[in-house]
Amino acid sequence: MSTENILQNYINNEWRQSSASEYLDVTNPATTEVLGKVPLSPSAEVDQAVQAAAEALVEWRRTPPTNRIQYLFKFKNLLEANFDDIARTITMECGKTLDESRGEMRRAIENVEVACGIPTLMQGYNLEDIATGIDEVMIRQPVGVCAAIAPFNFPGMIVFWFMPYAIACGNTYIVKPSEKVPLTMQKIFQLIEQVGLPKGVINLVNGSKETVDTILEHPTIKAISFVGSTPVAKYVYGRATANGKRAQCQGGAKNPMIVLPDADDELTRIAVTESAFGCAGQRCLAASLAVMVGEAKDWFPDAMTEAATTRVVGYGLEAGVEMGPVITSQSKDRIEGLIQKGSDEGAKVLVDGRNASISGYEAGNFVRPTILNDVNPSGEIAQTEIFGPVLSLIHVNTIDDAIAMVNSGRYGNMACLFTGSGAAARKFRYEAEIGNIGINLGVAAPMAFFPFSGWKESFFGDMHGQGRDAVEFFTQKKVVAERWA
Repeated sequence: MSTENILQNYINNEWRQSSASEYLDVTNPATTEVLGKVPLSPSAEVDQAVQAAAEALVEWRRTPPTNRIQYLFKFKNLLEANFDDIARTITMECGKTLDESRGEMRRAIENVEVACGIPTLMQGYNLEDIATGIDEVMIRQPVGVCAAIAPFNFPGMIVFWFMPYAIACGNTYIVKPSEKVPLTMQKIFQLIEQVGLPKGVINLVNGSKETVDTILEHPTIKAISFVGSTPVAKYVYGRATANGKRAQCQGGAKNPMIVLPDADDELTRIAVTESAFGCAGQRCLAASLAVMVGEAKDWFPDAMTEAATTRVVGYGLEAGVEMGPVITSQSKDRIEGLIQKGSDEGAKVLVDGRNASISGYEAGNFVRPTILNDVNPSGEIAQTEIFGPVLSLIHVNTIDDAIAMVNSGRYGNMACLFTGSGAAARKFRYEAEIGNIGINLGVAAPMAFFPFSGWKESFFGDMHGQGRDAVEFFTQKKVVAERWA
């Protein structure tokens, strides 16, 4: 790819050059190579996509569900055939390792597979003789034109939490990828083009804030899915709902790991390491805070120190690399500033990942794994989503203290407990005010047939992405009472 790779929008089954007056460079975060240029599409191009989707909706919603899913079966096969090519693109523009990119695409494909069950998942229910001679039926119908506003950290997977379910339910769709990582969706939409969907069913519009605001305000768009930081999630949710739209907005996280004294040392070390440093900590299920209970403090800091110092950092396309760069130089500066903030608040820097230099990639946006011990529980570093490879350690005396700390946080995306006690595990899952719970797991990522849950300031809305929640979100219920003479 070169700087001449100017990205296009995909509207009404046509690739279209944007009329944008401004383009942004798409940069490989490991090499700083410019991979392409993405347009900041104006409002008029969003409107073109919406009009195409609205026109397609008339016939698409009348297409039998068994016919709609045939396109998804074909799409699934195309994704499998192009699996490694898409994964390499994710690594090049996002920075994660190739294995992490492959894992991301596997989760994306799983959502296509689940959405193929729409003829069953979308069924309503009925009851005869609610009164003498009167029957009542509940049916689900599509919402209309829907849209996704996607984040940078999973350029392939996140859209699939929503899009397959939306179109399988009879809606039409618009995708706005992150302007930082738009190349993956270009590849995926080249496959969508091969699927042969009717014109306008799925559309792609690149852009930034103007594009997003147009999506939030357009009267024809009925439902919006968003994943990103909590401040932006609040903004999107507020604007969308104020304009009468359904919205599901996934926000930030702090994801504490609770380590009890009876935890399996090796299992815990491996799981927390992968959670904290996988994808360079740039995921909403990354371990950010480890709470050591009682005697766990005697071994856990040393174990994590060794794990952090031995993790292989580099370009994700190279064999043996276990962690790549963060997305931008601005992200690197912000993360390193937060490490300093933790130190200023009294934390001991056991492993310092700042000022990293990777041979051959000295200009890359690298931050090595970092461990902060004795973090102030009430300090900024213990409350802030770092979104980088930084693990903060805190010690408490009891599991009740740990649960109280979990529940006092503003986020509620994920919390994990490491223990050999079934009683402790049940207590934790019962009392923790968190949407995704892991027991002896470092990443409690729900499978595609479960909702990607989130509580408190980690989620705004009612229905989450994936599975039955997605079906509920992308359908509206209609109740029919009938009496025939």
